[in-house]
Amino acid sequence: MDNHAAAAGIDSGKHLRAYKFPNPPMKYVEGSKKVFLNTGTRFPREVIWAVGAIKLSAAKANVELGLLGGDLGRTIQSKARELMEGEHDQDVVVDVFQTGSGTGLNMNANEVIAELASAELGKKVHPNDHVNMSQSSNDVGPTAVRVAAAVAVNSDLIPALRGMSRSLEALARKTAKVYKAGRTHLRDALPVTMGQEFGAYSDEFSRDTELVHETTRYLMELPIGGTAVGTGVNADPRFGGMVAAEIARLSGLPFKSARNKFRSTRLLTDMSALSGTMRTVSIGLYRLCQDLRLMFSGPLTGLGEIDIPTQEEVAGSSIMPGKTNPITVESALLASAEVAGLDGANAIAASLGEFELTMGVPLMGYNVVLQAKLLSEALRKVASMVIDHVVPMKAKALAYAETSQALITLVSPNIGYDKASALGKKIAKGTPIRPALRDLGLSSKEVDAILDMEKLVKPGIPAKKI
Repeated sequence: MDNHAAAAGIDSGKHLRAYKFPNPPMKYVEGSKKVFLNTGTRFPREVIWAVGAIKLSAAKANVELGLLGGDLGRTIQSKARELMEGEHDQDVVVDVFQTGSGTGLNMNANEVIAELASAELGKKVHPNDHVNMSQSSNDVGPTAVRVAAAVAVNSDLIPALRGMSRSLEALARKTAKVYKAGRTHLRDALPVTMGQEFGAYSDEFSRDTELVHETTRYLMELPIGGTAVGTGVNADPRFGGMVAAEIARLSGLPFKSARNKFRSTRLLTDMSALSGTMRTVSIGLYRLCQDLRLMFSGPLTGLGEIDIPTQEEVAGSSIMPGKTNPITVESALLASAEVAGLDGANAIAASLGEFELTMGVPLMGYNVVLQAKLLSEALRKVASMVIDHVVPMKAKALAYAETSQALITLVSPNIGYDKASALGKKIAKGTPIRPALRDLGLSSKEVDAILDMEKLVKPGIPAKKI
């Protein structure tokens, strides 16, 4: 055993005591350790599930097509299901940084299933002849990463996006009457409501949900059945459709056989598109978190427009007692940065390859699933630990709104831009907005009308009737 296997307590022969092999078990995997990188980077559960689903579906199709014996085929299906359900994750030991077509992953799964089936049947089950029947790593790998990505997105990311949008919508309603200074270029601008700010992000994540859902649809066409180069040689013409239908049944997602298997074996542009969409989500999340950090800054020397009580549950400083930091928000910022960075790697991975083969399969599969998981966790945590607990500091927010020199914009239609600029400079030097407006000859009633915050955050011309 290598160091990784020993550390995990793996006994590579524990399933084989009923049968003695002429060759060492998991021969391909043992050989791969000499030539693959050994970074300790292993495939996530979703990818292993997807490979298991492919092997189960392929064995079932081969039995139904009369190409594989019933007992042998059913045993392979049984062991593939065990792989799907996580019973043998410790045996999927090939590194993500391996041959670019994913041969290492495919053969690792073939050998695990073959050994398990051999032990149960008491006779040799061949990883290539039986488990890999009608398949090639060149169609299994691209199929597996698409299935894994689609499962991760549909089970985790889309629900997390919807949850975030709902939380933001609820907070927008809660803060619909919380008036505050708007800010552009981080300088004072015209008033807005806190609800309008949070509502913008709710709409963003709602649209992102639609975008992710639409992009994921492109992953539903699977290259399985195309075998080595897309021609489908050494596979029954019905095989790809039968496997895709079974994977659809197992996953609950509408997978189907690709209409052009040459495209889906040589290109990963659909995976790249999904990665780019998740980068878009990460940008929206990053922006939200940056705004939250600024609004939470203080409490005395920053903006202090909101409080987030849940952030007090963990000490914010190792040396300053009582200091509260936006811990969850900053964690999400790091996750967002990682998702954006992974998209850069995916752009290169999708470009790898020539002619009939794409060469970025293992890395693309690992990265896209990781992107989905990072975003899902960050979105859930920010929604549940931050957005759902925001407490608006109404008085401070209103005070900022009423002292912004940008309010001069409201009277500029009457006094002209130049006088309004001079008035703005006067306010910037410390003269409160109300006395400054009265110095223009406006009555207190007229000033109150101009500074009616409810009107100022809606379309219209407040100074029109002055």
